[in-house]
Amino acid sequence: MSDALLVIEGLNAYYGGAHVLHDVSFELGEDAAAIIGRNGMGKSTLCASIMGMTPPRTSGSIRFDGQELVGRSSYKIAALGLGYVPQGRRLFPSLSVDEHLRVIARRPGLLRRAQVEEGPTGRWTPDRVYELFPRLAERKRNGGAQLSGGEQQMLAIGRALLLSPKLLIMDEPSEGLAPAIIELLIETFKSLEQQGMRILLIEQNLGVATALAERQLVMIGGEIATETTAAKLTDDPELQRRYLGVEPVAH
Repeated sequence: MSDALLVIEGLNAYYGGAHVLHDVSFELGEDAAAIIGRNGMGKSTLCASIMGMTPPRTSGSIRFDGQELVGRSSYKIAALGLGYVPQGRRLFPSLSVDEHLRVIARRPGLLRRAQVEEGPTGRWTPDRVYELFPRLAERKRNGGAQLSGGEQQMLAIGRALLLSPKLLIMDEPSEGLAPAIIELLIETFKSLEQQGMRILLIEQNLGVATALAERQLVMIGGEIATETTAAKLTDDPELQRRYLGVEPVAH
């Protein structure tokens, strides 16, 4: 892809002596992509590797917007324009919704890139996050532990958006959420993509993955086993069973 924003080549990742990712290679261009697979296939390790989180120990190449990420610190990677929504949200129970957002907005060193060069969806502020998620505005004085699962996910997304990212990476954003909240988040992600934000979705929920991204990369045993499309995966029950071990999604 000539316009690839993220290019991963020969990526290997290790936890101690355990070899988790095996020569993972793919590119992300203008369109959203989903990496799908069952638990324990290496999806979260891939996220950690991209964001420079330790462990794991990595080898290979991860280039974002032409810059090599392997060996960089996580905060420097985020400052390049990568927004990350981790699995499990990882909020601070003692901080209110507003404090979660303001503490990012007040970090000029971390946001230097965003202050100079806006992301494709423009400059994000706490007030803009509240416009996107009105429920957070209603709960702005509540602590992270006092929020519902859906509200926590909105806050985790809003926190990532404050970096005005070029690429938003989301690890299992639908985990533990009610169907109505999942539908709301899908519409939010589609809106962000239409505004120009590029999205890499890590999911095991096939319905969510195929609703958001036409391009589907299936991860098995730490490898990209195959690449397919949402249409083909949705219409092929045998493919779903073979790669994901799930029953067909309902039409």
